[in-house]
Amino acid sequence: MGKIKMDLQTALEKDPAARNKFEIFFTYGGFKALYRHRFAHWFYNHKMKFLAKVISCGTRRKTGIDIHPAAKIAGGVFIDHGVGVVIGETVEIGTNVLIYQGVTLGGTGKDTGKRHPTIEDNVMISAGAKVLGPIVVGHNSKIGAGSVVLKDVPPNSTVVGVPGRVVKFNDVRVEDIDQKLPDPILEEFARLNRRIEKLEEALQVKSCKYSITQENAVDEIGEENAIEREIVELENAIDNIKDNINKKEK
Repeated sequence: MGKIKMDLQTALEKDPAARNKFEIFFTYGGFKALYRHRFAHWFYNHKMKFLAKVISCGTRRKTGIDIHPAAKIAGGVFIDHGVGVVIGETVEIGTNVLIYQGVTLGGTGKDTGKRHPTIEDNVMISAGAKVLGPIVVGHNSKIGAGSVVLKDVPPNSTVVGVPGRVVKFNDVRVEDIDQKLPDPILEEFARLNRRIEKLEEALQVKSCKYSITQENAVDEIGEENAIEREIVELENAIDNIKDNINKKEK
């Protein structure tokens, strides 16, 4: 019962829509799935595996959440919305973990024994993320929506992408549980465009005004051949530089 109370309290703290524990107990599918899993896990550990599987299958039909009865889940876990969540047989989940809909904590099909992830304390796994294999997600980490994580995640990290990559890592605990995650691809494009802009300034051309770092867009120019004219301008500037270099060499 201690774990169930912790689950209720965690749901109340992490879901801004939750009004009271009574509502959570009777209406939240994620809580119901965890509640039933606690009993299925007890039966599984006491050699009544068939009964444990019956409870697990019933939970899947009622909530859309598939938790293997052998999975080890600590108290204080909250599955928000939860439809489509899959938690494998050898998964281990710590306390104060937030899991959104569509998350898979599964295997790769290549491992035996311990073949599913270990999720340490204070982790957030966003919607649609896939954490696969016998890896460890360190405490206080975030997994971005839609990420596919195949390698260990250090503590205090933020992981995004396919395959998942660590884009934030430090020794400061991640206190906030939100969906504000960096976009490394957009950041790299912005960095490249800033570099191109500097180079074009040196060449005295303005092609980079169409950069994602600028607000103006091509269609605001009102000319179909705007980009072509800028390319010609850039080519002419390069030719002039070559001519100047040739003259100096002569």
